[in-house]
Amino acid sequence: MDRRSLIIGYLLVAAGAALFSSKAIFIKLAYMERLDFLLILAWRMAFALPVFAAVGIYALVQRRRARVPLPRAGTLLGAIVTGLIGYYLAMVLDFSGLLYVTAQLERLALFTYPIFLIFLGAMFFGMRLTRSGLIAAFVSYLGLALVFVSDFSSGGSNVMLGTILVLGSAVSFATYLLLAKRYIGEMGSTLFTSIALSAAAFTALAHVFIARGGLDTSMSANYFMLAAATGILATVLPSFFVNAGMARIGAASTAMISNVSPLLTIYFAVTLLGEEFTLAHGIGTALVVGGVGYHTWRELKKPPTEEV
Repeated sequence: MDRRSLIIGYLLVAAGAALFSSKAIFIKLAYMERLDFLLILAWRMAFALPVFAAVGIYALVQRRRARVPLPRAGTLLGAIVTGLIGYYLAMVLDFSGLLYVTAQLERLALFTYPIFLIFLGAMFFGMRLTRSGLIAAFVSYLGLALVFVSDFSSGGSNVMLGTILVLGSAVSFATYLLLAKRYIGEMGSTLFTSIALSAAAFTALAHVFIARGGLDTSMSANYFMLAAATGILATVLPSFFVNAGMARIGAASTAMISNVSPLLTIYFAVTLLGEEFTLAHGIGTALVVGGVGYHTWRELKKPPTEEV
């Protein structure tokens, strides 16, 4: 793979990570008006679904014009199942976890997924553990651990429950990353993302209709603006960016580079939500940036012909 394609992949993943970082902030602001994780989850996907469906239809039309065969039924089913694991299940766990933990703690706990990815990949997907990857993971997660411990010590009894829920979301997302690359290679990142996210959106909406009998529309205009921002800015755009970048640089590199998003989440959590920022947060942030920077530098030093 050429160096230019790698750089584009890194930029796409970084942009996606930055947009993803706003999700917890929008949700926490919505919780100030209505403390209901299922409601904001459903409205998030209600706003995102039309975009995913439209982009998916466009991708299929383009394939037909180019006389590219439609994906096999097994490939479509695999994309749907991957979307349910990596988005629907991960969303349910993550949004419910945010009821109990701060936006900073949520982001840091969620971003333990590269550790799950590295070891799950080695155990079940034939991925090779590299020294640079392990060093980068250690440095990054030492920093994340410092912030985690600081927030955990000042939290209440529900912090453990929230952390477990978010860690479950991290496992789901790590599994998604490992499964997704195969289907992205067969379908292309655009069509895969549309199918996977549409499946998750339909399931989320079905969930709220089954559990609540319908989608509540009695919220304020501010709530709907937050839901729309969660659906478009924090879901649609970063999903396409990250999957397009992952197709170029691989799942492990995507996971490590995406670790920059907690930095933005911390900034917005402090400035917009009034969450505490301590010395441990500062040291942890420096370690995270150092770990990610080291990993990126090692990847860019590889010869263009070397597998990523």
